[in-house]
Amino acid sequence: MDWWSFFFSFRGRINRAKYWLALLIFFIVDTMLGLLGFALDNTMTFKIFSFLVNLALFAATIAVSIKRLHDRDRSARWLFLFFLGPVLFAVAGGAIMWAGAGSAIMEDWSFLLPRLCLLGAFALGIWGLVEMGFLPGTVGYNRFGQNPLGKNRGA
Repeated sequence: MDWWSFFFSFRGRINRAKYWLALLIFFIVDTMLGLLGFALDNTMTFKIFSFLVNLALFAATIAVSIKRLHDRDRSARWLFLFFLGPVLFAVAGGAIMWAGAGSAIMEDWSFLLPRLCLLGAFALGIWGLVEMGFLPGTVGYNRFGQNPLGKNRGA
């Protein structure tokens, strides 16, 4: 697999090691970008460059995550649960807290419900991390292609 298809193709499967390698590369690029921005005092040219690099990193993160889910024999739809689910829980918790502030009816629940939403967001995030980063892929061929580690080896 070449680097372009590794980072920007949505087809195929990758194992856990390649997934973690991609995340390490994303972290290094983002750190270097932050240091460069600090050195250049965040000029407008740098902000445009930074936006384009971050857009490419976002697309690559989606592609790598989809391929990792494919290795687990899961469709790309699971990304909605793992990426958007925690955000939706956090927004719901914030909305409940904001709506309950100063309301006599919500006084008891405005303390508990936002924390339950935060707990739900945390649980979905941990589930996504375990699903994509720690659990092995399916052995052998699945509906998304060949095993990236070989014919009958674990992922």
